[in-house]
Amino acid sequence: MEFKNLHNQNTPLVIGNVWDVPSTKTAEKLNFQAIGTSSSAIASLLGYNDGEEMEFSELEYFIKRITCNTNLPLSVDLESGYSRNPTQIVQHIKRLSELGVVGINIEDSVVNEKRILLEANDFAKTLTEIKEQLEKESIEMFINVRTDTFILLEENVINETKRRIQLYQDAGANGIFVPCIEKENDIKTIVDSTNLPINVMCMPNLSNFETLAKLGVKRISMGNFLFDKMYSNFEETVKNVLSQNSFKSIF
Repeated sequence: MEFKNLHNQNTPLVIGNVWDVPSTKTAEKLNFQAIGTSSSAIASLLGYNDGEEMEFSELEYFIKRITCNTNLPLSVDLESGYSRNPTQIVQHIKRLSELGVVGINIEDSVVNEKRILLEANDFAKTLTEIKEQLEKESIEMFINVRTDTFILLEENVINETKRRIQLYQDAGANGIFVPCIEKENDIKTIVDSTNLPINVMCMPNLSNFETLAKLGVKRISMGNFLFDKMYSNFEETVKNVLSQNSFKSIF
């Protein structure tokens, strides 16, 4: 499976995070090996907060438009699966697979009034059921499991992350995504705790790609930060137009 092999290179797979067709075409133009959607960016485009506020059908429409306009391997941020029912999650994955999607991210937290971690053993059981059902239907999908320990925990973060990684590895995860991890010692500890490829995300104090490669990181994501930066620049450009009473700043 080509996408899976991209996680076994000497240098990390840098995922081009996209949210629509123009961003997808830009990623293709810049020769990214693979792309992945940002659920937060897509939600923002539709006026939702991140955390499964939008319907799966709305996400699916964006994915269809993206897959129609690229040949790059695409991984989809499925948040927590848009259901707590493993059978329903599998149906979502199956629909994405039919569109040509080769990977998903699925996270061990949900947003109610605030984001909370799911109980690790329960989530691992859900992963096991998902993997079993996908295998029965001969659906190949790279399952990158996101653990939100570094987002939500203040104590025993390393130990809890390692515990969850072991559970998710045993449940059949193909990769592990640890957003918001930044310190080199923490990254090295997590990388050394598993044989699964570790995915880190754009953060203010994250080391450069060469250092991350030496630490054993296999996948690097951009999250929603490029999207946020783009719209920050958009606002600044419009401010200049209004203050200058001219469009010269655009050109």
